[in-house]
This record gives sequence, structure tokens and C-alpha cells, in this order.
Amino acid sequence: VQLQASGGGLVQAGDSLRLSCAASGRTFSNYGMGWFRQAPGKEREFVAAISSYGSRLYNVDSVKGRFTISRDDAKNAVYLQMNSLKPEDTALYYCSAVWSVRLDPPTQHQEYDYWGQGTQVTVSS
Repeated sequence: VQLQASGGGLVQAGDSLRLSCAASGRTFSNYGMGWFRQAPGKEREFVAAISSYGSRLYNVDSVKGRFTISRDDAKNAVYLQMNSLKPEDTALYYCSAVWSVRLDPPTQHQEYDYWGQGTQVTVSS
């Protein structure tokens, strides 16, 4: 599986962005998909994930209520809608994939096998 993330940019606090991740492969619907982010000097952080069944999990402390993950299996794509952005959301955002039939998606980066190249999100105050 090859992943290509896009949609990042420079925005002001309170703005919205929609990240997209396009995936190659014929069995995309069998993959759990995740979004992670990494700010300079910090460890990679779980943001959100969606299972092959559509079950969603979020990093409650950081993004719950502001971010929404979704997937379109017909387009082999996963999205991250980010609203009410804050300066602390500034990071390089990665999409990830793992073949999984679990009802709930993995939330640890070690559980994912495939990674995109990342798209930069910068939120100014």
C-alpha cells in the first residue's frame, strides 16, 4: 500500500483544513487507517483512526470535538476534517494504514505498517 497525504497549509487559529490521504491497492476497504502528527522536538502523536468497519477513535485530549476522520472506500481515500484549529495543532501530519479486521482501529503508531510522506499543517495565532 502506498499512501499520499495532502491538504496541509498555513492557516490562522480558528480556521479549518481538510487533509486527504490517497491509497493505492485493491483491498483498501480491509485496512484500518490512522492519522498521526509530529511537531518538532516531540514524539509522534496519535490523532484519529478509522477501522475497516467505520469505527472511529480520537485522541480525546487533543482533538475530540474538533477533528473528524472519514473514509471513502470507493475512492481509496481517508480524510481528516480539522475545525477550530489551534497553534498547538501545528505539526507534520501523517496518514497510515494496516491490514486489520478489528472492529476498533489501532491507535499506536507501532501497529501501522504503511505510512505516507506527511503534510505540514501550520496554525498561526
